[in-house]
Amino acid sequence: MPAMLPQTAIAEVLAARIAALQPGGLPAVTAHKCESLLVDVVGLCVTARNEDYVRGALAGCDDDGPCTAIGHARTLNASGAAFVNGTAAHGEDFDDTFEGGPVHAGAVIVPAVLAACERHNPDGRMALTGIAVGTEVLCRLSLVVPKAVHKAGFHPTAVFGAMGAAAGVGAALGLNAKQIVDALGIAGSMAGGIIEYLAEGAWTKRLHAGWAAQSGIRAALLARGGFVGPRTVFEGVHGLFQGFAHTTKGDYDALVGDFGVRWVTDTLAFKPYPCGTMAQPYIDCARRLAGRGIKAEDVAEVVCEVAEGTVHRLWEPLADKQRPRNGYAAKFAVPYLLAAGFVRGGVGLGAFTESAIADPRVLALAAKVKFVIDPDNPYPSNYTGHMRVTLKDGSVVEERQPHLRGGAQEPLTRQDVIDKFLLNVEHGGWSKARGEAALRLMAALYNGRIDLTSLRG
Repeated sequence: MPAMLPQTAIAEVLAARIAALQPGGLPAVTAHKCESLLVDVVGLCVTARNEDYVRGALAGCDDDGPCTAIGHARTLNASGAAFVNGTAAHGEDFDDTFEGGPVHAGAVIVPAVLAACERHNPDGRMALTGIAVGTEVLCRLSLVVPKAVHKAGFHPTAVFGAMGAAAGVGAALGLNAKQIVDALGIAGSMAGGIIEYLAEGAWTKRLHAGWAAQSGIRAALLARGGFVGPRTVFEGVHGLFQGFAHTTKGDYDALVGDFGVRWVTDTLAFKPYPCGTMAQPYIDCARRLAGRGIKAEDVAEVVCEVAEGTVHRLWEPLADKQRPRNGYAAKFAVPYLLAAGFVRGGVGLGAFTESAIADPRVLALAAKVKFVIDPDNPYPSNYTGHMRVTLKDGSVVEERQPHLRGGAQEPLTRQDVIDKFLLNVEHGGWSKARGEAALRLMAALYNGRIDLTSLRG
């Protein structure tokens, strides 16, 4: 006997709450976070603009139009611009993280909403609402069945990103509740993203954010045009969670329960290092140990306590994580990352060049790094780090990092985000004057008309 369909679907509850939001009605702290999110994402687009994968993404687009690919002279249609900007923003793995997910919202939602508004509704107030809504939906979806999507072999940012982008673009374009339901239903058939990039450091993770961004635009426009999607896209027997988490059971209240009243967007974390989020507390531990005067050559062994849910992405195969195949693979290799942080005093964009990943001092230390699973590790609700180092003289020293620096418990300031932006645009070849002009543009963007022409070229 077929399952009974609910009288009111989860997507309908969510869409009603999105449609009820009023432009200008966001809490100040949420609006402030979305302002920082804009600055961070634009800086990341610029820093990656000359990278091979961005050139490849741009070359793969045959859909020129009026919308801005940030840092490039060529313009594209809205979907193409969202794809290129999303790919660039996520490409260096320097973008924001929602700790409960983990998911990366800014690289999906900001490119999607900016491109859609630039083409269809250049009202900054609506763009702000759309970015807040899209971010909120993406992050809350990751709480419904925590860890299950990653465990099933999919990238949660890619899967939930398509849904968040559809909701965010729908809100920014003023879709009604029925149209938002359709947009979500349509986006469910566009979601995807396997994590096989981990095997050899392939580029596909980079395009997941861009693909989700463009999918959200297409889903919202189809819904606006009258195309019908399944209203049971979330909880249905063939819905999103069954497809990507192998269950229809989950905490749907985490998605809709207090949506529009409490904003989890406020807790987004901005990264201090351009690499996998869960690795960052270990880098901080390594830097502090080096700061205590310990030399890499004096280390006999490093044992890290880790969360079981991070092992398959960041720790195994251990030999590959100790000696990454390429710079991109190194971004998801904790032994290499903590060794680089220890030897060099930090991990910046320069830590992933061919010469950097072949540094013999770094590799020698990385080869001594092992891990044990801590069954009490609080991941994914909190990201921690722990290193126990045995020195060649037999002494043991330890460091612990109780939370993600840059996250909810130790957030970066707005000035930190601005300083990061200026360093990123300088890395991408922009002058300080041009970076400061972009900051002035973004400071007023949500209050006026969306005009991104000065971010081209």
